[in-house]
Amino acid sequence: MIRWVLPLLASVAAFGQTAPARPEFEVASIKPSAPPSADRVNVGVHVDGAQVSITYLSLKEYIRIANQVKDYQVTGPEWITSARFDIAAKLPAGATREQIPEMLQALLADRFQVKLHHETKEFPVYAIVVGKGGSKLKESALDPVEPAPSGPGDGRPPVNVSATGGRDGVAFSLGRGASFSFANNRVEGKKLTMTGLADTLWRFVDRPVVDMTELTGTYDFTLDLTPEDYRAMLIRSALTAGVTLPPEALRLVDGSTLDSLFNSFQALGLKLEPRKAPLPVLVVDHAEKAPTEN
Repeated sequence: MIRWVLPLLASVAAFGQTAPARPEFEVASIKPSAPPSADRVNVGVHVDGAQVSITYLSLKEYIRIANQVKDYQVTGPEWITSARFDIAAKLPAGATREQIPEMLQALLADRFQVKLHHETKEFPVYAIVVGKGGSKLKESALDPVEPAPSGPGDGRPPVNVSATGGRDGVAFSLGRGASFSFANNRVEGKKLTMTGLADTLWRFVDRPVVDMTELTGTYDFTLDLTPEDYRAMLIRSALTAGVTLPPEALRLVDGSTLDSLFNSFQALGLKLEPRKAPLPVLVVDHAEKAPTEN
């Protein structure tokens, strides 16, 4: 089950905002991802100069990165969640990493014939808000930026964002000392923004999570969970990824209240508050199951 907990969190950290032009990669290859080992899976985004390497992502996740939205804002056929691909590409001269999402849009339209349309849908969400007594979080600054290398690319340090998972849990490394882990009956963040927490936590609960704290720093924190809630959140992450589970596993989710998660937020001076919110949605009208030849 643990392999389904690792959809990539890296796109925000790696690519930032998109640029107005819609350029294309100079060259790009797409191939099916190799199967993970029996007890471990690795996911990654690496941008070094002009070279871009992205591994073990589903087509849905590539669509999410290309359009800078969350996974729950992409809907389409079930297979786009399960089929996984590796992309190796080269940026054209003068391109920047902020242009990578739009290059991915062009690549997906060309190789997978992806066609989308936009809608707005009201979602039940969990809003992260500051409690009445104020936040008890203490800021933890990101590590200094590494010196920029010489050579092709936009002159900035490499991006190396990865996620690993095994029987002991999952961990996301987001660069500059920032990380998120879900293991050993706890959620732990280091140098993480509240938006980053929301963008990751929703995979483990029954609805999207939206940051409404207006806190702008990066923080270290721990959310302690009971073994029952930890197990239910792990199962929920598999359901979010589209995994079909036996009825006995579904009963474990239905019987969980996640009280320990709510209580841990309160201990930080925060609240996880049920609300409704309208959010934009991308609907996949068409996509080919296999890319055209490289």
